[in-house]
Amino acid sequence: MSRSVIIIGCGDIGQRFAALAACNGFKPLYGTTRTSENSDNLLTRGITPILANFDDPTSLGHLPTADATLLYFVPPPGGGIHDSRARNFCQALPELPRPSQIIYISTTAVYGDNGDELITELTPPAPDTSRGRRRLDAEKTFQQFGREHHIPVTILRVAGIYGPGRLPLQQLRSNHPVLIPAEAKPTNRIHAEDLANICLAAVDQGVDQEIYNVCDGHHGTLTEYFTAAAALLGFPAPPQITLAEAHKVMTPLMLTYVREGHRISNRKIINDLGITLTYPTLAEGLASCLPPEWQLPI
Repeated sequence: MSRSVIIIGCGDIGQRFAALAACNGFKPLYGTTRTSENSDNLLTRGITPILANFDDPTSLGHLPTADATLLYFVPPPGGGIHDSRARNFCQALPELPRPSQIIYISTTAVYGDNGDELITELTPPAPDTSRGRRRLDAEKTFQQFGREHHIPVTILRVAGIYGPGRLPLQQLRSNHPVLIPAEAKPTNRIHAEDLANICLAAVDQGVDQEIYNVCDGHHGTLTEYFTAAAALLGFPAPPQITLAEAHKVMTPLMLTYVREGHRISNRKIINDLGITLTYPTLAEGLASCLPPEWQLPI
């Protein structure tokens, strides 16, 4: 029996998920895109493109949502503490055919700065950045919609994503600084391929109104990540500065990343979703990220 899927915001992870879904009997596969230029790319991947602009609710009335699984990857717009795109989508959904379930891809930024405390799904969210507040607003929007319309909604709170094509090349090329180790806070990551697998597991086994933290369980720092990526790619190690110096030279967005400490537990995805990670540590994951032309001889 075929199962229809609509990937709302069909970028890199959505396309990785689509490849897995196709191998697991999901069809047809649809993916929304803002521009017609991306349509040919989706078609070559077996994904039927749908033009949609989530800043314009009138463009959402043609989505083929009947009995479909919806995976929502669309990021919030910049600024403010509300996700108007998620709200537009949920306001449009009641006028569309009823979907079978919704998976919302959120972020661990909703937890705010927890220092060295181990974060589980029972940790109350307390975002201290507008970025995190917008994501929490979207979570609540989807959960409320699901309760009101009796449609299962599952939330994935995803840590920093890395993988082939997702390394900080621009920052390394520009010699972007990182914090000195003594001031660098713990963070978590997830490999793009593992994230796509977890999305598929959430579709099959995710529980209505449940939240799942998505990371590899390996607690490092952004300093360690940038330094390891630089070594892998043959760049000089990034310069190290203090947090006080960072406030003078880093962008406001980058500062939100270096100021927040996250030590995320991944036990729930392993125990409840049955996940076996392909890349359980950063060292294993980075080894898969070299561009083909940079692969080292065996």
